[in-house]
Amino acid sequence: MTTTPQTIEVNSRRYRWMQRPVVVVCVDGCEPAYLDAAIAAGVAPCLARMRAEGTDLLADCVVPSFTNPNNLSIVTGAPPAVHGICGNYFFDRELGEEVMMNDPKYLRAGTVLAAFADAGAKVAVVTAKDKLRKLLGNHMKGICFSSEKADQVTQEENGITGVLDMVGMPVPSVYSAELSEFVFAAGVRLMERHRPDLMYLSTTDYVQHKAAPGSPAANAFYAMMDKYLAQLDRLGAIIVLTADHGMNDKHGADGAPKVIYLQDQLDAWYGPERARVILPITDPYVVHHGALGSYATVYAPDEAAAAEWIERIRALPGVELVLTRAEAAARFELPPDRIGDIVVVSEQSTVLGTSASRHDLSGLDAPLRSHGGISEQRVPLICNRPVSGIASGRRLRNFDALDLALNHAAA
Repeated sequence: MTTTPQTIEVNSRRYRWMQRPVVVVCVDGCEPAYLDAAIAAGVAPCLARMRAEGTDLLADCVVPSFTNPNNLSIVTGAPPAVHGICGNYFFDRELGEEVMMNDPKYLRAGTVLAAFADAGAKVAVVTAKDKLRKLLGNHMKGICFSSEKADQVTQEENGITGVLDMVGMPVPSVYSAELSEFVFAAGVRLMERHRPDLMYLSTTDYVQHKAAPGSPAANAFYAMMDKYLAQLDRLGAIIVLTADHGMNDKHGADGAPKVIYLQDQLDAWYGPERARVILPITDPYVVHHGALGSYATVYAPDEAAAAEWIERIRALPGVELVLTRAEAAARFELPPDRIGDIVVVSEQSTVLGTSASRHDLSGLDAPLRSHGGISEQRVPLICNRPVSGIASGRRLRNFDALDLALNHAAA
């Protein structure tokens, strides 16, 4: 007979063993105002109850406020300086190439999910896009699949078969609200049929990129989400909900995107091929944001050039912050070897691009909304149970979600 440990230590943090199922939900792009508006409209009664009778907090996400760094921070309980994932996309100095950062080889730390699975817990992960699946499920024994490729699951690769029959939905379009609904529907079915001890659900921000808080499309999305959260609540789960980042309008009164094309600007100042601008928001799914976000890194030929460039970039209208590599690594807890010589953050209504010719904005069918900067750092951190033992004045982070659920939530 095996006995489960009372606590598990992962990345210098200790977590208590679950007394009942725990579900952590990362709602991609969930600016807190979305919850406010949906609750005010009366379409999210479960969320209203969670806030009123459980725990209603705000937290800071990781900067850059993008999907991969924050999801990996949530499941490792640590910032990118520890786990190594500091964007969706980066310049690999060893390869001399710009690459996606969705390969588990880039992970430098284990996840809380894998540690609990190794200790005997039943663990399940459902994510909207497959780009995250292998990172979230790295070295994890259990169920792990994406909505995007739910028709391709195998027992060997995903720990489950027959997902479409289980969920009762077809594979949704990547560019749809249904991609996230599939995540929630799968989570409920998994809780009913497999009752995992620990489950992580991660959605996509397709709706949030298009629809502002309180809009009909946004309220419909949160009404859908609320229905599934209510089912998980009735099934007895402790639920902690947070977000990987917020979302803001990035356009002028005329609806046109407000963009600083940083590569074009540096080329104009110093000549072509002197600077390399990297946009870590870049991923395979750029139709809804055109690879435009509020955070960029710049590679300069030497320290003297970097110092000169920093001063000129700071003076550009729409720029909020320009830091050296060391300053950015310290302030945002980033791995210094995976960011450029300069980090640039634009202000709330502005995004950063490379060259105008490299961004296809033809897919934007609504005024641009995006993320990446400090202005998208505040996110919800709510629980359907009261919590205790949170130190007064503690700066809460979205990657405290598992700590909140396992160590502080009332069973």
